[in-house]
Amino acid sequence: MQNMRSGLKIGLALCGSYCTYEKVIAAAERLSGECDLTAIMSETAASTDSRFGKAEDFIARLESITGKPVIKTITAAERVGPGKLFDVIVIAPCTGNTLAKLANAITDTSVTMAAKAHLRNGRPVVIAMSTNDALSGGAMNIAQLLNRKNFYFVPFGQDDPIGKPASLAANFDLIEETVDAALAGRQLQPILLR
Repeated sequence: MQNMRSGLKIGLALCGSYCTYEKVIAAAERLSGECDLTAIMSETAASTDSRFGKAEDFIARLESITGKPVIKTITAAERVGPGKLFDVIVIAPCTGNTLAKLANAITDTSVTMAAKAHLRNGRPVVIAMSTNDALSGGAMNIAQLLNRKNFYFVPFGQDDPIGKPASLAANFDLIEETVDAALAGRQLQPILLR
């Protein structure tokens, strides 16, 4: 049986939830074996060192996995739409800040520009969120995107209900299944995980 992801062109866009990067790198490694993968990083993600690692090291790892330079400027991301570069964009991790920008049509980073340019072609954007304010200030942005065409969420749940009761994180192991569902025009269910 032929792999349904074989030859698929995927843009993997990383925002600043650095604690999830190892999970995202693992997903990139899995996808790179079957897809044409290109990494995109927000300017903040591409330039910020954190206790989870140096930005230049993550860039080097992504470029090694994909065999291509990371897209990390608005100018470079703008060509995503006219060039129809991707079949699907996966924003992983998608921060609360980026969720708010997508919900309110704000295009001021390479990731939001890539998503905007990609959406003009009616193609899916998959969101793997990781945000501490999802069940507080960010809830309305999630609700808006759940009701918009061509946005799909990697199933998510509370990552630390006692320590961070408003925080939600995607199950990054479900990225591939969510991509498959999104390409078929449906949301992977159940979307809420326990």
